Amino acid sequence: MAGKLLIIGFGPGSFEHITKRAREAIQESEIIIGYNTYVDLIAGLLSEQQVVRTGMTEEVSRAQEAVRQAKLGKKVAVISSGDAGVYGMAGLVYEVLMEQGWKREGGVEVEVIPGISAVHSSGSLLGAPIMHDSCTISLSDHLTPWELIAKRVEAAGMADFVIALYNPRSGRRTRQIVETQRILLKYRSPLTPVGIVKSAYRDRQHTVVTTLEDMLNHDIGMLTTIIIGNSATKLYEGLMITPRGYQRKYTLSAETQPLKPHQRLKSEAEPWALEQLEAEADFDESFEAYDEEGELIEDDESEEIAEPALLKSSPQAQSSNSLQLAMEALQLVSQGKDSPALAFDSKLIATQAIFEFAVSPGVANKKMSAAQLCALGEIVGDRGDIEYSPHHQLIVRVQTDDPNRITSELSALGLLLSPIGDVAQIKACDFCNLEKGDSIPYAEAIHNRIGNLEVPKELKIGFNGCGMACYGAVQQDIGIVYRKEKFDLFLGGKTVGRNAHAAQPVAEGIEPNELVDLVTRIVERYKKEGHPNERFHKFFKRVKEIEGYRHQEAVGFVIENALCGD
Repeated sequence: MAGKLLIIGFGPGSFEHITKRAREAIQESEIIIGYNTYVDLIAGLLSEQQVVRTGMTEEVSRAQEAVRQAKLGKKVAVISSGDAGVYGMAGLVYEVLMEQGWKREGGVEVEVIPGISAVHSSGSLLGAPIMHDSCTISLSDHLTPWELIAKRVEAAGMADFVIALYNPRSGRRTRQIVETQRILLKYRSPLTPVGIVKSAYRDRQHTVVTTLEDMLNHDIGMLTTIIIGNSATKLYEGLMITPRGYQRKYTLSAETQPLKPHQRLKSEAEPWALEQLEAEADFDESFEAYDEEGELIEDDESEEIAEPALLKSSPQAQSSNSLQLAMEALQLVSQGKDSPALAFDSKLIATQAIFEFAVSPGVANKKMSAAQLCALGEIVGDRGDIEYSPHHQLIVRVQTDDPNRITSELSALGLLLSPIGDVAQIKACDFCNLEKGDSIPYAEAIHNRIGNLEVPKELKIGFNGCGMACYGAVQQDIGIVYRKEKFDLFLGGKTVGRNAHAAQPVAEGIEPNELVDLVTRIVERYKKEGHPNERFHKFFKRVKEIEGYRHQEAVGFVIENALCGD
């Protein structure tokens, strides 16, 4: 006669949080099989049952023994803390059954009994941190390759999930939590709320609410669950609260709502919904091109017309102080200190000059969260405009008397801000949606070293993460292609005009530890010796040699007359 497998999740361990069905299943079982610590936690519920207990890393033997006893006709309970189906024993027991050819019809009966998982018991102690989309990630790389775990952390960070970390650190695994913090700081503000809960609802329960930048300064171990908030999570009275989004449609301080129940699901009340976004995507706002003196450009073949920095909604929207304001605000934010050289002109501020700057989600990351877009929209409001550029940037123009506040708010959301004008800019691909991310640190290092550096003329540094170079790095002023764990370098590309040409390949197989310094030297020489408004390809042609790389004349096309003479 076939027996029965009862796979039980008994929650955090406290008796009041064990479900009625879990208690019944334990009591009706003939054999209890579990990890030593788990058996001790439910010892008060045991009576005459046979107990099979093993230590850490013996999960497979426990599952095999449970299946063997069930096949002998016994009713067997396999216990897990939390929920048996969340990093528990349910999956492993099924895997053993599958390996042995188990069939639901005629085989041993299996019942999985849910319990309160660690993410939910910990969340209840922290307030309401999981009110919106969330995910759980185990940092244990004993069974899962670290490379895969890191990709999941990266994806969760980009997607603005509330993240619960299981198995964050052990006696031997200490670097995984450090790497996880590093990855998430690329997408989250350092001040993002973080809750650290040890032994939730057990005798040694301990709870800390801290921040992403400070989390590693607290005790973290195998009995710890860490919950990291998203960009909307707030701290209030020592609790983590993640808003669901009701404030978009409801007035939480009013007893009578401005929108009646029948109005709340109408499309006009939900401009962020998919159907509304698709409708807006059909609207394409056109722009005219103006030169640097504000004159309309009418020659479609002009070299300058395709330069993104010169596309303006109107000449009046331009301000000669926009670059200055952007550079000063960004430096104040990044340096965190005041300097007389960075002081703003009080008369200029009084007139609310137009603050113009570029926004992107990162050097490699190309995905913006809804929270980031909402914040950007609120800042721009009705007095500014946003223009999408071909370089994975949003060009923002807004009237303001406080550019520091704007840059601080957007930087805190993890957005990358850059000035507009004659500066060096890193144009990196998305590294196949970050799947081919080995070279990302070098692209970011180049940006940190020379990104936004003032140069004689706008300078684009293209960066591709593989030899396919599908993002067109080799067409830019300076092209960098990661190939076979080394880098190829291209100099002097020209993207527009009748004599447009790819950059000249000057070096193959540059060692990674040499790349950043090499590119920095090239750009700094261009900054020092380039003539005003001299483009890089012209500078390279004029000086003839940079860092030992000699300029070679690009081969142009020869257009011959047709046979008919036309």
